[in-house]
Amino acid sequence: EGAACLVLERAPHARARGRAAHAWLSGSGISCDAHHLTQPDAAGQARAIRAALEAAGLKPSDIGYCNPHGTGTPTGDPVECAALRAAWGPDAPTLAIGSTKAAHGHLLGAAGAMEAVWATLALKHGEIPPTAGLGEVDPDCAGLDHVGPEGRSAPALRHAISNSFAFGGTNVALVFSRSRDR
Repeated sequence: EGAACLVLERAPHARARGRAAHAWLSGSGISCDAHHLTQPDAAGQARAIRAALEAAGLKPSDIGYCNPHGTGTPTGDPVECAALRAAWGPDAPTLAIGSTKAAHGHLLGAAGAMEAVWATLALKHGEIPPTAGLGEVDPDCAGLDHVGPEGRSAPALRHAISNSFAFGGTNVALVFSRSRDR
């Protein structure tokens, strides 16, 4: 297990303390598909992703980086890739996907928070973190823009999405933005 913390604070309070935001939470989406206790469902995941984009007022093509749930399993990753394809449509190949789980492990209770932290840091620093150990891409995940072990410079990155998909079909997607202006 591990830990991560995000502090959500209204802009006037942060300014009063002399603090700048690392990123803005622009939108969130949640779904519970109850498809199966341990088997993920692409349709439920895609619903959460679409809801987050809608809440953020953004199109799929506005998002430059996805920190996926990315468990690195033969069941989970192809389903998440299918969900991203469903939500992104023809723009799916343009979305940079980089999973940090191989570097920090699957933190279970803290997984979503840890990956959200990585998404905000990617926005703050204009650097997409590497997918540690990425070698051969699963054929069911081919055709998408997987960020390899070297990471990627992304100085123009404005919006990122972080996905968290749990047992029982609980699906959450968070959209973060570099600035308050979308």
